[in-house]
Parts: sequence; C-alpha cells; structure tokens
Amino acid sequence: VGSYAVQLAAVYGAEVTGVCGPGGADFVRARGAAHVIDYTTEDIGDGPHPHRYDVVVDNAGQRPLSVLRRALAPHGTLVIVGGEGGTALFGGLSRGLRAVLLSPFVRQNLRNLVSVARREDLLALKELAENGKLVPPVDRTYPLAETADAVRHLEKGHPRGKLVITVP
Repeated sequence: VGSYAVQLAAVYGAEVTGVCGPGGADFVRARGAAHVIDYTTEDIGDGPHPHRYDVVVDNAGQRPLSVLRRALAPHGTLVIVGGEGGTALFGGLSRGLRAVLLSPFVRQNLRNLVSVARREDLLALKELAENGKLVPPVDRTYPLAETADAVRHLEKGHPRGKLVITVP
C-alpha cells in the first residue's frame, strides 16, 4: 500500500514524505518521495523542527493515534490502512475504531481506508501504469514450488516491494 500511496501522491502533485526503516530511503525516493524519515531514528511529528502534514496515510499500524495526530496539521486528515496487534475483541481494527469514534470531537479528520472498486478509478490506474507513472515494485519472484520460501521471506519482515509467485 505504501509504495503505491507514495507514487499516486507524487503523480498528483503532493510533496511526499515517506517513512521507512534503515536502508529504505532510496526505495522510497525512487517511488517519488521528496523527503524520507527513518522510523528507527526519528518519529513523524517529533524532532527539533517538527513538521505538520495535511494528510498522513498510516499503513504500518504501529504508531499510537496520539503520535499520528501530533504529526497532522490542525485540520489534517489521517487515513488508517489496516492494523496490527490490537485488542482481543477487535484485533487490528481497534485503533481504526478508536480513530473513527474520536473524529467527531476533534478538528482533524480521522478515518479508515474503505476500498471501493470503481471502473473510472481502475481505468485511471491502468493509464498511469501504461504510462510508467505507477510501477509495481517487485522484491522477488518465486516459482510455485518455492511458495513456502516466499512466505518465509515475507514473515522475516519488510520486503521491498511485492513477492510474485509464478505459475507454470
């Protein structure tokens, strides 16, 4: 989700700040980010000169709402994509649920991503892909017989791009 969000935001003229781990800066810049934050050394919204963002797309699911809200401009929008961890009752949805419940009481717009496939959107994505403006990054390709190796690579965390399984 992150690599596509960066590409789409850059294509549509946004000044993008990408957040990644150590060694990921070149990958994120290659997708179109003008600025990069290494989350192991700096957190969004903190630091000696904190920046406030109009939009924050959080697809990592690790940061508390309070940290994400500090990174937002007073009327900014937070979009939560999925989630990790969470509570026993709601699992990874708990943080997104808290954001939606809090949103009416704050100036910031806190929401969850709800995907709706619309023909015109898919055609726009198709055109961007055909023009080379939206490129799916591929980390590795595995033959079908090595699918277990692909899953192990994924479980180790943070592949740079998609893992592709080829079927003969």
